[in-house]
Amino acid sequence: MNILSIIAAAAENNALGKDNDLLWHLPDDFKRFKSLTSGHKIIMGRKTFESFIKPLPNRTHIIITRDKDYSVNHADCIVVHSMEDALHLVKGDSLSFIIGGGEIYNLGLEHANQIELTRVHGSFEADTFFPDFDETKWQLTNEEHHPKDERHKYAFTYLTYMKKEKDQ
Repeated sequence: MNILSIIAAAAENNALGKDNDLLWHLPDDFKRFKSLTSGHKIIMGRKTFESFIKPLPNRTHIIITRDKDYSVNHADCIVVHSMEDALHLVKGDSLSFIIGGGEIYNLGLEHANQIELTRVHGSFEADTFFPDFDETKWQLTNEEHHPKDERHKYAFTYLTYMKKEKDQ
């Protein structure tokens, strides 16, 4: 089975970010993101890509933009102009990820069959939000709580959902 996984960290009010930046700093979540996505293709919007200092190592970046003149001069980056084009590039892969932002999550939700959601326990002011999804179509397969500590200002829970067979 090919897995197309949405990976995100969203607050209880589904806040993702503000002014093209994250709202929290959770080192363990960054480590988990790196561990899960390394060696795979990651699909993202242009703004998400531009929020990185440089392309993330050991991953192929598929960047979706409406701007037909947009280009990135880096071997690990491919620019496409639709979600369909991006999905075509991961078609044969056993695992690939949609990493944001909000609009890309919205477009990808119907195509994904897994969600790796870090639910940050708090509500935040934001301009980008994770889409609401019909939890009846998804089965929670893993849940791991992480309390607030000296390195993490907020408690959070890793939630893994798989799309139910009849909804795929």
